[in-house]
Amino acid sequence: MKIHKAEFSKGKVSSLIVRVSIPLIAAELVNLLYSMVDRIYIGHMPGEGPVALTGIGLCFPVISLISAFAKLFGANGGAPLSAIAQGRGDDEEAVLVMGNSFLMSVLTGLALMAAVLVFNRPILFAFGASDATYPYARDYLMIYALGSVPVLVTLTLTAFMNSQGFSSVGMVTVIIGAVLNILLDPLLIFVFGMGIKGAAIATVFSQTVSCVFAIAFLRSRTAVLRLTADSMRLSRRRCLRIIALGTSGFTMGATNSAVQLVCNKCAYIWGGDLFVGVMTILNSVREMFSTVVNGIGSASSPVMSYNYGARDGGRVMKASNFMLFFVFMYTLIVWIVVFAFPHAMAMLFTQDAVMIDAASHALRVYFFAFVFMSLQTSGQQTFVALGRAKQAVFFSLFRKVIIVVPLTIALPYAFGIDGVMLAEPISNVIGGSAAYLAMRHTVFPELRKMERQQVAGPALPQ
Repeated sequence: MKIHKAEFSKGKVSSLIVRVSIPLIAAELVNLLYSMVDRIYIGHMPGEGPVALTGIGLCFPVISLISAFAKLFGANGGAPLSAIAQGRGDDEEAVLVMGNSFLMSVLTGLALMAAVLVFNRPILFAFGASDATYPYARDYLMIYALGSVPVLVTLTLTAFMNSQGFSSVGMVTVIIGAVLNILLDPLLIFVFGMGIKGAAIATVFSQTVSCVFAIAFLRSRTAVLRLTADSMRLSRRRCLRIIALGTSGFTMGATNSAVQLVCNKCAYIWGGDLFVGVMTILNSVREMFSTVVNGIGSASSPVMSYNYGARDGGRVMKASNFMLFFVFMYTLIVWIVVFAFPHAMAMLFTQDAVMIDAASHALRVYFFAFVFMSLQTSGQQTFVALGRAKQAVFFSLFRKVIIVVPLTIALPYAFGIDGVMLAEPISNVIGGSAAYLAMRHTVFPELRKMERQQVAGPALPQ
């Protein structure tokens, strides 16, 4: 396989981001197939499909939490720090950041696995399980928990591949596991009659294969930064820097988990098991359309981080502006498509007529003002890429915890079950606008100063 490495300091910024984003978006789409294929097959199981789909939806908060730790150590924590170090020419520090991130992901995966195996029952009932849906949720989650380490390590290391410019290898890492999952799912679910357990086994096995591939690549001579035993010696200072920056991405993931928990619970209170299943469909459709947003954000981040480390403020601003424009146009199209074809999207996951009708209406409410996610993405991702941990964390908490959670609880008293869905578009407008305006006001003046200094010539040593 021929390996291509992106040069973040050269070429037109918009073209570079698009080129880097293509394999990232493909990887996001393929990664989505892990859980999406599970839901599609499970939702169409004869007889028990709707209740089984609701059961797997109850596992979303836990799955989101595991992914959040990958952002803590990888995409939003270690990987940007590593890219900034590379931009300064300090490859030794970049390698040490990667090694520390890897070991922390392994240890955290083991801790999460133990917690889920011991406390799965109270966790799932807190998330909105009923006596009817708990057995399905338990069967899936208990097996998925056994794969916590390979899931977390794969997501973490893929971010470091991307930060080194090897986005095509990151794509292949994900594709290997996803193809295995697609092949194994129908075999284990239907042919061997394992149902929801078969879906979980297929996912864990596939993620383990991807994990082995990722480790092998980053230990090979092809990688710019090689994962070595020496790089895994934990440094308190380094770990704290990784966690401090990654907390923003972790907060977004963890608060997504908290929001899903609150939404599932409120959906159950105001609409019963049916609307917990509807929330599963809403989350699935949102994840499906968010792949492009995540891909552009992930492609923009190393470009901004590298050039920030190289003190090229002009290229950083161009990357941030292009990210905003691209995501705005994309989310506008998504908004129109969801409004026009909600039934078709719901039918991907279920054949139940009642659930399809309920989900179709909920999709139109939930995705209203989806276009404002472009502001949240641009503001948040720029803060993260430039190492502005405090600002990134604040705006993660502001949108999810301060806006979404209280509204999800309060709005149903005025709007019934629709109130659970309305909290999301309201948070997009308020939270997205606040994050972007704050970023423009605090970050761009510094970048413009860098740009002027670069035009004037190199600064004198301090």
